[in-house]
Amino acid sequence: MEYMSQEGYEKLVAELHQLESVELPQVREAIAEARDKGDLSENFEYHAAKREQSRLLGRIRFKQRVLANARVIDETRLGTDCVQLLSKVGMTNLSNNNSMTYTIVSPHEANFREGKISIKSPIAHALLNKKVGEIVNVQIPAGMLKLRIDSIQRHN
Repeated sequence: MEYMSQEGYEKLVAELHQLESVELPQVREAIAEARDKGDLSENFEYHAAKREQSRLLGRIRFKQRVLANARVIDETRLGTDCVQLLSKVGMTNLSNNNSMTYTIVSPHEANFREGKISIKSPIAHALLNKKVGEIVNVQIPAGMLKLRIDSIQRHN
């Protein structure tokens, strides 16, 4: 079971629709065109299109499995007393006094540019169930981070 936000669920549905209704028909058309060119044993275009079709079908199956196991969280029922999935956490890096805000999301919704980190990341894992004011030590590849939780809000 994979918990996610309504926004993340809708984005996955849209991606799957794009793959199934736009990209897959394009690849099938490319295979048909390449097949019409004759000998398939030495037809590079045909083999490349078949590889692309296989890759695309794998992505479609993966997204279908994720959606089949997805459970959308009712964000209105989430509290702000401790950090949990879909919490928007404001924190300060105590080593350089930099402030940052991240929303903890499912791995399928993670996007660092949008300030969304996976619940499976070291930082999110260390923050889970912590409260405002707590200091958390996080081991990351670059070393040890010392973070103070400044605020916890709901995702939206």
